[in-house]
Amino acid sequence: MSGKTLIIGMAVFLTVFTVALYLTQIYGFYQKVNDLPSITVEGREVAVSNYVGLDATSSGLKLRGCFNVDPADFEGVTLFDEAVPLGTPKWFDCYDPPQIHADILSGASTAYSVAVNELDGLDRVVVVYPDGRAYMWRQLNERY
Repeated sequence: MSGKTLIIGMAVFLTVFTVALYLTQIYGFYQKVNDLPSITVEGREVAVSNYVGLDATSSGLKLRGCFNVDPADFEGVTLFDEAVPLGTPKWFDCYDPPQIHADILSGASTAYSVAVNELDGLDRVVVVYPDGRAYMWRQLNERY
């Protein structure tokens, strides 16, 4: 086998492997969740509509959700001071982390701690806008 053939073969293998790895990371570890009728907020069920979300068994941090709620259902729920929305794959377009974070900081939306230590070291956060739009994710808590 000549060196040229070996190098071309390695380059083809590397290209195929890289594309497969990229697609697996972006699409393979996420499950799309649609039409969830309710979410648990501090131990009680809150009705949601138009739910579109992501989740995965590979990591609790992959939970994301976009939906509508009645903002009055969040009266008395614990506020979350350090809410920082995590990123998503580009194909999940209802969830815009930079905009959600900017709205939290400006006061255009309110972040709530709806489940403390829901999974080991992970808190679930819901951000609610006055018009009823809401976004959900999990983030690391003080344990980590």
